[in-house]
Amino acid sequence: MWLPLIGLIVGLAVGFLLDWRVPQEYSSYLSIALLAGLDTIFGGIRSFLERTFNVRIFMSGFFFNTLFAAGLAFIGGFLGIDLYLAAIVAFGVRLFNNLAVIRRIVLSRWINQQE
Repeated sequence: MWLPLIGLIVGLAVGFLLDWRVPQEYSSYLSIALLAGLDTIFGGIRSFLERTFNVRIFMSGFFFNTLFAAGLAFIGGFLGIDLYLAAIVAFGVRLFNNLAVIRRIVLSRWINQQE
């Protein structure tokens, strides 16, 4: 349980201490990869709360979603079409859907504890 928290703290510390910038031509790929990763993480939290979490599904979804979204952005850039916008919309909708379900689960558990 402590390992993800330690990783988050170390990652934030390194990110704030290093002056590293992403080149502008890679910014769409990074934004897609970040959104795909967040979607997978919140999907994993949702499945954990629903007691259906499977680490193989989580890991395969993380890598597949990230690579597929980056590939979609690459193909769109090659064709001169902003295909990464489709991935942003899709992952954004899924992200907010997962957050809504997580909120409902947490609130219902909290209300049940209060009774």
